[in-house]
Amino acid sequence: MTTVLAITGSYRDDGIIDQAVAAAAAAARRAGAEVEVVHLRNHPVEFCRNCRECTQAAGEAPGACVLQDGMATLIRKIEAADCYVLASPTNFYTVTALFKRFMERLVVYAYWPWGAHGPQLRRKEASKKALVIASAAAPGIVGRLFYTTIKQLQATAKTIGADSTSLFIGLAAGAPNTRLGAADARRIERATLKLL
Repeated sequence: MTTVLAITGSYRDDGIIDQAVAAAAAAARRAGAEVEVVHLRNHPVEFCRNCRECTQAAGEAPGACVLQDGMATLIRKIEAADCYVLASPTNFYTVTALFKRFMERLVVYAYWPWGAHGPQLRRKEASKKALVIASAAAPGIVGRLFYTTIKQLQATAKTIGADSTSLFIGLAAGAPNTRLGAADARRIERATLKLL
């Protein structure tokens, strides 16, 4: 059975990103996949200390972080999953601070020994697939052209060894309780099925 891990950086319960991830999870489950959704707002992930201890050992396996929090569990889930859904609304032109904190902790996927001028990704080849989903109050074309949300989500997928397909949901904040549109739900379902 295919396992899908969805990780969302939304601050709000049942906002557009939560609805989009729920639609992707439902589509994957209908296709027979096992799905787990992680809401970063409910998961204990501390800020990276930038100590680089996790980057010193060579090899493809993620390095070991000195922090003892929920990130170790997330890394195990990332390693075990067959494919991913990575999602964040746009806040101030990019992913939320919640998602960025998670991204920074993915430095365990880099090899960066002391003396080297920069890090190398441990996963040089993409062996998995990811669907990245972003939303914004602006129209989708504006979000894709001028915001970095999709790029940050794609960088996250690449870091963990996945090729990504992206979806941008525009005009996502027209009302306090905006609902995911039927057309967006269909796009999410089609993209999710291509993951499996």
